[in-house]
Amino acid sequence: MPSLEDAVDQIANETGFAGVVRVDRGGDVQLAKAYGLAHRGYGIPNTVDTRFGIASGTKGFTALTVVSLVDDGKLSLDTRAREVLGTDLPLIDDAVTVEHLLGHRSGIGDFFPDHGDVTAYPLGVAPHELLDTEQYLAVLDRHPAEFPPGAKFSYCNGGYVVLALIAERVSGVPYHQLVRERVCEPAGMHDTDFLRTDEPGERTALGYLPDGRTNVLHLPIRGNGDGGIYSTAADFAKFWRAVFDGKVVSPGRVAEMVRPRSEVPEYSKRHGLGFWLPSSTDFVMLDGYDAGVSFRSAHDPASGSTYTVLANSAEGAWPVIRSLVPSIH
Repeated sequence: MPSLEDAVDQIANETGFAGVVRVDRGGDVQLAKAYGLAHRGYGIPNTVDTRFGIASGTKGFTALTVVSLVDDGKLSLDTRAREVLGTDLPLIDDAVTVEHLLGHRSGIGDFFPDHGDVTAYPLGVAPHELLDTEQYLAVLDRHPAEFPPGAKFSYCNGGYVVLALIAERVSGVPYHQLVRERVCEPAGMHDTDFLRTDEPGERTALGYLPDGRTNVLHLPIRGNGDGGIYSTAADFAKFWRAVFDGKVVSPGRVAEMVRPRSEVPEYSKRHGLGFWLPSSTDFVMLDGYDAGVSFRSAHDPASGSTYTVLANSAEGAWPVIRSLVPSIH
């Protein structure tokens, strides 16, 4: 029977995987290995401490940031978005609450829908015009509600930018700083931050489209509540330990966040508040998929096992993570 490393090597070789794979079990690192190139033009290889964009994996950070403000009494899950937004974003139903937004049950129209085509340019504005949270108002304010708040689950990127805006306004602290202070620092995630796509810095992988172009023109110049933070495999081992040890938000709040709120049968998953929950297991997951990005980190709270795959292509992570954990899709 092949070893864990041999099995990952085989699937990586078969698929041309570029990224990092890490497996932690019971506090021990079972595998940490890098494959492929971080920068194809200069031939710079990925390493185990390379930073990768994680796209929608960021939503877990946003959710934790918002819930930490609930812990502090600055918000409640029942707070209506309108109480914070005032006259901004008038197409958002007055009944939409923080909990609706966290659970993708708000019904608001999405500025960045799941179009499935990673080569498309869906932003509607130039990427450099989306640097800070308030700059998103112009692109959020064009989309009528799709259904009444709470009626059903519908994955919504825009809802998580609205959450970032709410967090920023009630705290008086910029969203990116809030995430660093309330999630990354308590978790010891020193390699995790919102990097600008035009200033990637050292140890940072460029994201590549299927035709070999980078994703710099496809995504906001700096990510926000819905996606775009950069991280490492080692930082995600720290992330899950910190979350379930109650270092980010209180243990009771963690339990609320990972309690299933919606069934999502088309993905064979359930959803809590900011986290995916596979239907057939007790794993808790964060996923990311976008132009030049694929990411999944799956954690089993009972055993303490964590499986993290980061890739700098839109499809690269999926064959690897499925080979590691066949029971999640």
